[in-house]
Amino acid sequence: MTDKNIVQETFPVLGMSCASCAARIEKTLNRQSGVKIAAVNYASATATVEYDPKNCSSEALQQAVQAAGYDLLINRDGNTLEEAEEAHNKKFTTLKLRTVWAVILSLPVIIIGMFFMDMPYANPIMWTLSTPIVFWLGRGFFSSAWKQLRHGSANMDTLVAISTGTAYLFSLFNMLFPDFWLSRGIHPHVYFEAASVIIAFILLGRLLEEKAKGNTSTAIKKLMGLQPKTVTVVGNEERIVPIEQIRPGDIILVKPGERIAVDGIVTEGSSYVDESMLSGEPVAVSKQKDAKVFAGTINQKGSFRFRAEKVGTDTLLAKIIHMVQDAQGSKAPVQQLVDKIAGIFVPTIIGIAVLAFIVWMMLDGTDGFTHGLLAFVTVIIIACPCALGLATPTAIMVGIGKGAERGILIKDAESLEIAKKVNTVVLDKTGTVTEGKPVVSKLVWNTPTTTPNPSISSKDVLPDIFYSLEKLSEHPLADAVVNHLKESASIDDIQDFETITGKGVKGRTQGRIYFAGNLKLLEENRIAISRSLREEATRLTAKAQTVIWFADEENALAIAGITDRIKETSIRAVDELRATGIEVHMLTGDNETTAREIARKAGIAHYQASVLPQDKAAFISRLQAEGRKVAMVGDGINDSAALAQADLSIAMGGGSDIAMDVAKMTIISSDLTKIPEALRLSRLTVRTIRQNLFWAFIYNIVGVPIAAGILYPINGFLLNPMIAGAAMAFSSVSVVSNSLLLKRKKIHEREENKKVEPSTETIMKKEFKVEGMMCNHCRMHVEKALNSMEGVHATVTLNPPVAIVELSDGEKTLEELQKAVTEEAGDYTLKV
Repeated sequence: MTDKNIVQETFPVLGMSCASCAARIEKTLNRQSGVKIAAVNYASATATVEYDPKNCSSEALQQAVQAAGYDLLINRDGNTLEEAEEAHNKKFTTLKLRTVWAVILSLPVIIIGMFFMDMPYANPIMWTLSTPIVFWLGRGFFSSAWKQLRHGSANMDTLVAISTGTAYLFSLFNMLFPDFWLSRGIHPHVYFEAASVIIAFILLGRLLEEKAKGNTSTAIKKLMGLQPKTVTVVGNEERIVPIEQIRPGDIILVKPGERIAVDGIVTEGSSYVDESMLSGEPVAVSKQKDAKVFAGTINQKGSFRFRAEKVGTDTLLAKIIHMVQDAQGSKAPVQQLVDKIAGIFVPTIIGIAVLAFIVWMMLDGTDGFTHGLLAFVTVIIIACPCALGLATPTAIMVGIGKGAERGILIKDAESLEIAKKVNTVVLDKTGTVTEGKPVVSKLVWNTPTTTPNPSISSKDVLPDIFYSLEKLSEHPLADAVVNHLKESASIDDIQDFETITGKGVKGRTQGRIYFAGNLKLLEENRIAISRSLREEATRLTAKAQTVIWFADEENALAIAGITDRIKETSIRAVDELRATGIEVHMLTGDNETTAREIARKAGIAHYQASVLPQDKAAFISRLQAEGRKVAMVGDGINDSAALAQADLSIAMGGGSDIAMDVAKMTIISSDLTKIPEALRLSRLTVRTIRQNLFWAFIYNIVGVPIAAGILYPINGFLLNPMIAGAAMAFSSVSVVSNSLLLKRKKIHEREENKKVEPSTETIMKKEFKVEGMMCNHCRMHVEKALNSMEGVHATVTLNPPVAIVELSDGEKTLEELQKAVTEEAGDYTLKV
């Protein structure tokens, strides 16, 4: 079985009544041939299955689940979710009717049982009222228990059926044959009120639970409600068609106030579009010709036409819905323990109940049977695996749903747990800390009147060559040059074009080779640089601008100063991260001076300049070797190796397919403040899970012994089965309600309340290769020598032989560092 053959599908599951049901279905699915892994979510009533279609099919999975006493919806016509929703609504309506009648009928039974036990015909009246409650309104418990028994298993319904059935039959026997007990000196008690009230309480608890569980998935329902049912397609004439009929290439008209149906590109007209449903950003986005528009967003005052690009399940909205569904159905690592407990919970509780009955029979001679039976019924009633089963998934559903509403897409529950542990965030500079839209601030030519190439008759040709070279480049900085020159320059024919990774590009035209790139590219090719150009480059670099050099094979011809503004939100985001004790690093391929200035303005203490894409993963690996939990924030494409290496990968902006595939979290907008929001959401969700599990475990650990009668020898207290039923019913509700409180928790800070001054402390980080080290003693000597310098903190590794030097007291030259190593350590050589 190879991974490329595996498909993943999520199916709605019908018929589950507790966490034990989910555990049984999961076990059944995982036993099927061809299934790689299956996970059943009790809270969302879904099963997510990864299987090989060659060895398995959805029909085979359905048959296996049906054989276990449940049902799996595999409708192929695309209406599975609607069918599941309809089944849920029908179940809720029926449950509501049964609950109302159970409460109405059980109220007089409680009153008679508690206050008027000695009135004439008290027992027959209670029997008359409790019989329809147990066998009509509570028939679902008995039919489900019988179905489970036939398949050799048990669930929560089994516990309810045994306890209420036992209480009812025992009371009926005592009412019809009281002399059996009277002749033995025992008063024949009846427990009709216990049987009826237990069913009423459990039905009420399940009704509230179903309602609360429905509220946990509101984020999905909101997202699914964002697509319109019909659209206006423009052809020979305007016609309104169902959304299912849209095909890529169709031209669609969007009127003011309408929702955009599918992803596409504007072809005519302009407007502002509210994209807050996808990005969490409240400000409407301007849309002109060639701008991208996304399904689910709302057009405002203008109208425009756009060409459909992605339809159906390919739209960004569809991908988000699918991603959120998968994430909400995923399991946190802590859930594995809960699943194991739920799988053996019911048989264990029945065993404890039987043991309690036997102990009472042995130790309490006169009332042993009565007290034993009462303990048996109460233990079975109070034990509820539902609270355990709901503790983790409900918190995850609410947490991931809240993230989606804020424009934070979380891939799975495991990512939430990892995010809580993150103590180091590594930021890519371009497009993450900065706006990612570089522009040319200044273009300076070396020769205003002449050119060094006699074959080129006019200086006007040089901009054409510079423009043509950069147009072939794929680097984002090259786009700035292209946009700056496109109005005045024209395309020149470039031969032998070559991209030099991390340095620039070169190509041949009109018999000469031309270069466009950084200073290192010119120095490696021994190209002469005039004093005036070098001085201007220094001035631009000091202003945190990146300098692009343009040269022929002999001389530097021009420089372009490229600026990329820091986002206002970046400074606030870095401050928020540092305030929570998280160390922030910035990596960039840019030069040292620009990197230092950007880091200073953004308040980032740790940075590394001139980092090639392949070195980013190694940098993260070194941080991890120091025991740090690292989150890498990048664009998901250029930084894919670093994202894969990081403990938590976060893709920023655009929601591109690659970004969403690679990253464990995707921030749809380009707002860096979403990172501290995501980490805060993770902490809140994990805290809620732990609270839920604590109360669910404590409830059972404390409740079961009290139900068994452990307090009776101490103070004569024996728990009433009615109270046990109420406690059991509301334990599940309390767990779900605690999860729903997450919706009200604040995960973002208001902008107006937050004025941020970036930190003035900036730590420059450099990396050097170390030659001459043979063993760990050599490594220690070099590290000690470097650390003896004031303002230097160094970490040296033997494999690879590298020194990471952090400078907090101004820049140190290579010569100064080398001198310290030679004097203090010996014959070791540092190289850039």
